[in-house]
Amino acid sequence: MMPNTLSMLSHKLSSRFNSQPSSPTPVAPSPNRWVTAPLNRLFHAKQIYRRWLLRQMGIQCGRNCTIGNSTDFDLGRAQGKWGILEIGDQVTLSKGVILHSYGGSITIADHVFLGPNTIIYGHGGVKIGKDSLIAMNCVILSSNHTICQRDRCIRDQPDIPLPTVIGEDVWLGGGVTVLGGVTIGDGCVVGAGAVVCQDLPPYSIAVGIPAKVIRTR
Repeated sequence: MMPNTLSMLSHKLSSRFNSQPSSPTPVAPSPNRWVTAPLNRLFHAKQIYRRWLLRQMGIQCGRNCTIGNSTDFDLGRAQGKWGILEIGDQVTLSKGVILHSYGGSITIADHVFLGPNTIIYGHGGVKIGKDSLIAMNCVILSSNHTICQRDRCIRDQPDIPLPTVIGEDVWLGGGVTVLGGVTIGDGCVVGAGAVVCQDLPPYSIAVGIPAKVIRTR
């Protein structure tokens, strides 16, 4: 009996020391409401102030817009008239967005997202339809320079206004450039890095430089 008892004891001790403790399941730390609540209030207060400030500048700014840091707005003047800048409800303007009307107009409909560092120049008028998604680093133009004789400076020539229209529910990938005078139809998707210099029919998918339609949705 003694050997069996010792054997059983040895086995129990061995299994106890050799067994690996089960690793606890990692638990994500819960946000501290004493920190997040004041930060949320500060964020909303900042947004209210920024929307108020835009309205004081003569910019129409809709309800519940989100305006990121380092955004830049300028109405400008052309032919004695101030430019127009209209921003709809629930529009998101990410960090570094630049909206310069240059005496023309920029109209952004409801629920549009402009990604970081997007630039829009409104010399000839830019319209963006509702629910559109403009990714980071996009450039949207609405004019061109006059190409003059060699003995005259290009920089001193007047701009040629070229209205640009982007339809509803359009998605422009990162780094897309839209040249003046272009109309992008509703529901189009434009691949990253493309340069759009001709009209795109509704629900087209276009890629490349210059952008070419490869199929429809």
